Amino acid sequence: MSIGTNWAGNVSYSARAVARPRSRDELVSALATPGPLRPLGSRHSFSAIADTDGTLIDLAEMPVVIDQVSPGAVRVSAGLRYGELGAELQRRGLALANLASLPHISVAGAVSTGTHGSGDAIGSLATAVRAITLAGPEGERVLRRGDPDFPGAIVSLGALGVIVELELDVEPAYDVAQTVHEGPAWDAVLAEFDRVTALGTSVSIFSRWTDRDRADQLWVKNRVGEPGPDRDLLARLGATAATVPRHPILGVSAEACTPQLGEAGPWHERLPHFRLAFTPSAGEELQSEYLVPRRDAVRAIEAVRALADRIAPLLLVNEIRTVAADDLWLSSSYGEPAVGVHFTWRRDQPAVEALLPVIEEALPDTARPHWGKLATLAPAEIRRRTPRWGDFVTLADRMDPSGRFRNASLERLGLAR
Repeated sequence: MSIGTNWAGNVSYSARAVARPRSRDELVSALATPGPLRPLGSRHSFSAIADTDGTLIDLAEMPVVIDQVSPGAVRVSAGLRYGELGAELQRRGLALANLASLPHISVAGAVSTGTHGSGDAIGSLATAVRAITLAGPEGERVLRRGDPDFPGAIVSLGALGVIVELELDVEPAYDVAQTVHEGPAWDAVLAEFDRVTALGTSVSIFSRWTDRDRADQLWVKNRVGEPGPDRDLLARLGATAATVPRHPILGVSAEACTPQLGEAGPWHERLPHFRLAFTPSAGEELQSEYLVPRRDAVRAIEAVRALADRIAPLLLVNEIRTVAADDLWLSSSYGEPAVGVHFTWRRDQPAVEALLPVIEEALPDTARPHWGKLATLAPAEIRRRTPRWGDFVTLADRMDPSGRFRNASLERLGLAR
């Protein structure tokens, strides 16, 4: 019997069963199941990182938990989607520092794979975690910020157990205004890249690479009360303000997108690109992303630009975003700020996987693939580019000595069962 597929339909899960516990007791029973185990989030990984030939554990039906445990922290259930969490936090006058482009993804899944939004001063979603509760066959353990193992246990690829609950940093609710600027010149963007990504609280550059000279759009999200975008800089870029709402993929209806045109509104309704009530996909798609240290960002974008003729026929859209540095071992911004070069591809996996090695060869040798998206980089090279990989293996061997939470993807990376 088929267990189903991931969000995009390009991964068919090979698990023999899916457990959907509705309580802590049912979770304990699921974890006692013989054989391999893997946590399953909102199925938004385009790689097989979440798959297993044993039992998948889906926490979507567990009781919803959103408890404020201190003025600056909330405890939340792992299977909660960010869109649902954001609406409830707003109701309580609270907010997160950032959100990813999709509000449809689960908190635990996004944190475990290092998923991020955009913002020079804002880390990935995992950096908001201040405590985490992990469950395995031997029981539960809680790790808190400041514990020696904490930096290795947040972006953990599901290798340490099932995340049951997390405590997240929160702050007072705030409003955001979003504007879109069309046709910025690439030469001007790259000449003033640091200023461009500082135009707002969160900035994204979109391109289909059908034009090597100009990007399609520059999306700027600003907290209300902070300085607006630098109009002189926008003029130097040759960008013009959009007069109607836009989708990241030009020509696609913006109905599913969050409000633009400078209309201020709650943070959780502006920081994502898409609304929770709509399916955000342009149709069947695939995704890849490579994150480079900020010092290599211009070189990385120039490398993609040079391949525009090969990339454009397979591409729906490319997005450039920034992420602040952190101390999480498997984070792509570990130790220094990063810039993500994200590709949303047409659903032609053989063609995409044939092109990815060309892109990977052209990018700086510091580029690291997103853990949940398509890549072909050799496992040994991924390990070389992940400074704390050896420490993570040691942690995984200690926290999951029997290898119950390993799968084929982790084995290829060097985590033996």
